[in-house]
Formats: sequence, C-alpha cells, structure tokens
Amino acid sequence: MASCKQCGTEIERLFRFCPWCGQVQRLKLTEFFFGHAGIEGSRRALRISRYFGDVDDERHVRFSVWSEVAAGGAKVEAAVSLDENEADRVARFLITSDELSEAETQTL
Repeated sequence: MASCKQCGTEIERLFRFCPWCGQVQRLKLTEFFFGHAGIEGSRRALRISRYFGDVDDERHVRFSVWSEVAAGGAKVEAAVSLDENEADRVARFLITSDELSEAETQTL
C-alpha cells in the first residue's frame, strides 16, 4: 500500500490516480517502436516507458517487447527496467554507434 501524494489516503501502489481525490500518482512517457519489417517475421514492437518520480526508486526506464496476437490484440513477451544511469548509457551507445557508422561510411 501507498499514500496518496495529495490527500494522504492509503491506496494501492499500482493506482495511477487516487480514487478519492483524482491526483496523479505517477507520471510516465511512453513510445512504441515497430520491429524491422525485413527481420521480424511477425508484427512486434518495442515499448519504452520513462517513469518520473520524486525519489530514485520511482524514476526508471522500462523496455518491453510486444507481439500481435489473434483478433488484433497484443501481449508482452518480456520487459526490463533500467535505472536512469543505465538508460543514459543506452542512449549514449545508440548515439555513439550511429556516429561511428557515419564516420566509417564517409571514409569509404
């Protein structure tokens, strides 16, 4: 259990909003990235969610792999949460590897 950030009422940790006062309990940004059409045989996507919070334990980035199932539904296949330092490291890896790729292309 947790306490509402606004009214202090005890609520479930999973609640995104307080059922008593309506206050948002956690904020997140989410984006979907579709798998490479030439590599992925089925329709799959990567969902990345960045969670914001007042304390370190609340702040993290979650990567989850989703696949399409019958009737247009979707299911999560795997998920992992990274603390902010590891998420920054992923971002640096993507930026640096892209810069390396561009530099190699220019020298050819």
